[in-house]
Formats: sequence, C-alpha cells, structure tokens
Amino acid sequence: MAALWNKEYIKTLLGNFLLFFAFYLLTPLLPLYLDAEFNADKDTIGIVLSGYVIAALLIRPFSGFFVDTFNRKKVLVVCFFIFFIFFTGYIGAGTLLMFAIVRTAHGLSFGASTVANSTVAIDVLPSERRNEGIGYYGLSNNAAMAIAPSVGIYIYNATNNFALLFWLSLIFAGIGFFTASSINLPSRRKVENKPKISLDHFFLTRGWLLAVNILFFGLCWGIMANYVAIYSKERLGITEGTGLFFMILSVGLFLSRIIGVKSLREGKLTRNAIQGALISSVGYTLFAAVPTQWAFYTSAFLIGLGNGRMYPAFLNMFICTARHDQRGTANSSILTSWDTGMGLGILLGGFMAEYIDYSASFWSASISQITGTAILILFTRSFFIQRKLHD
Repeated sequence: MAALWNKEYIKTLLGNFLLFFAFYLLTPLLPLYLDAEFNADKDTIGIVLSGYVIAALLIRPFSGFFVDTFNRKKVLVVCFFIFFIFFTGYIGAGTLLMFAIVRTAHGLSFGASTVANSTVAIDVLPSERRNEGIGYYGLSNNAAMAIAPSVGIYIYNATNNFALLFWLSLIFAGIGFFTASSINLPSRRKVENKPKISLDHFFLTRGWLLAVNILFFGLCWGIMANYVAIYSKERLGITEGTGLFFMILSVGLFLSRIIGVKSLREGKLTRNAIQGALISSVGYTLFAAVPTQWAFYTSAFLIGLGNGRMYPAFLNMFICTARHDQRGTANSSILTSWDTGMGLGILLGGFMAEYIDYSASFWSASISQITGTAILILFTRSFFIQRKLHD
C-alpha cells in the first residue's frame, strides 16, 4: 500500500492548518472587539461578522472553476498571499465601516485559498489512501477551528491586547503561505472533450442534497464559534474558560479521528457521517438545555467528537460523487454550503441574541443540527449511494 504521509501531503496539511488557525484565532474575540472598540450592538455585530462568509461563498464556486482549469499551484500561491497580507487591514481599520470592508474583502481570499489548498491535497494523495487522507485533511480544518479560538482567548485574557492577536494572525498566515509555496504537485492528466462551460464547473449539481445537508451543520458552527465567548461571559459568568471549551472540543476532534480512521479507510462514509451527526446533536442540545458549567464543557467534547466524524465523511462523500476533473468543484461546493450555513448562523445568532437572548440562539443551533441529522438519515444516505462514482 502506498505511503499516506508523503512530504507534499504533510505540507498541504500544515498550510491548511495555519490558514484556518490564523483566521479562527480571531473568531470568538471579534464580537468582544467590535463591542469594546466601536460600541456595536448585537445585530450590527452579526451583520459585520457575516460579511466574510458572504464573500467567501460568492468566490468559492469560481475558485473551483479556476483550480480545475488553471495551474493549481499558481492559483494557490496567489490566493494564499492575498489572504496573508489582508491581516494588516485589521490593524489599520479605525472605523466600524472600514473594519466591515476589510473583513468582507478578506473572505474572498479565504474562500479561494481553502478551495485551492484542499484540491491540491487530493492531488498529492495516493488514490488507494484517498478516503483516509481526506479524513485527516478535514481534521486539520476542524482542529484549527477548535484550537485557534482557545489560543486566541488565552492570549487576550493574558494581555487584553487585540492588536497583538492581529499581528499573530498575520505571522501564522505568513508561515502558512511559505509552506504552501513549497508544495510540488504531480502532473495532471488532461481531460478530453471537457465542456467549455457548464454549471458543474461552479457547483457540483450531482451532490446538491449533500450541499443542503451540510448547510444545516454549518449554521450550528456559525452560532457556536462566534457567540460562545460572549454568551459564557454574560450567562454563565465564565470569563476565562472559553479557551478551555475549544480545547476540550479539539480533544473530541482528535479522538474521533483515531476512532474513525479504520471505517473511513474501508469506505464506510455514511456510517461515519450519521454517527457524528447524532453525537453532535446531543452536544448542541445539552449546551442549549442545561446552562451550567459541567454541561458547557461536556457539550464541547461531544460536539468535537461528532464533528470529527461527520465533516471528513461528508468531504469524502462530495469527492466520491464528483468526476476526477471536478475535484475543485467538489471542494468548493462543500465549503460554499458550509459557509452559507455559517453566515446564516452568524446572522440568526446575532438577531436572536439582540431581540430575545443568547439562549434562543443556541436552541436554534440545536434544532438545526437535529434537522440536518434527520435529513442525513432519511434522504442523504440513499442519495449518496445512488450517485457514488468511485472509492
């Protein structure tokens, strides 16, 4: 069996981890920053923070087309450099409007970079280890999204300095850029008689129900990642424990990957997805239903354990539904759907917190997770089996 952990694959994992780490280092603290620096109310915070998601989902379908059509290495390097340099904008943004513009524009480069890097990762994987390799690649996303907020919160609690966090994000993104720039890609097989233009260049139409399904799960994460810090401070009186929340969540992610690696290698994708969705449903519901510290931290572990099984399985399902010349489109489709859900979650969470309370926001996350799980069990599982093209 071909080696999974080759040098180029490790570079793509590291570059992807640093890309997400740099971005999500700031995520749970930006509501606090906008409140402290610009005195923004809750629904305004939701609108400002959702700007990057809207921008990312707008660019991602085109990103899939670019990486499937042009030199993937060049596309990755250009997008990653723009993503890296944009962190300077946060440092210089002196007004709420300027911050909103920077955050929204940053979403364009973030969306394009994530599509390009994930497609490159598939190219450097041996075909017989692809399910397993994509699973670990998905974990690098999830791990960064879990670890980075805890690190950011810890640094902020220790220094009370937002500018330091902006500089650290810039540095981590720079390291990620230089890592991605050193990747060597194998030559791509030319596709004969490929249509010049079609909807499938921008969205994986064969996987439309997969996309709808992952949107519900992205909505939950949009609420959780962006509002857990301010919720725990206002409702539970936890001022320094949010970092621990994300650290426990990351432990759940890693454990789920260790537990699920064998079944992913064997191609049991729907089983992994359903098990993960069910576990996450318990976690989100516990978080919303029991506003105590033990439930706060237990739910973090369950959400991490569930997402660590669910997301890599879905990523593999998208790839298995696509032709080999649609890898970029498959990657852009799952990320577009996830970001659409996240954007809706940020907006919904902000408005519900403003006009009801944060508890209503997290009940919305629970309902969305349960709804997505029901769709997966009742419809998406058979939908995927009917449309699967390859292992």
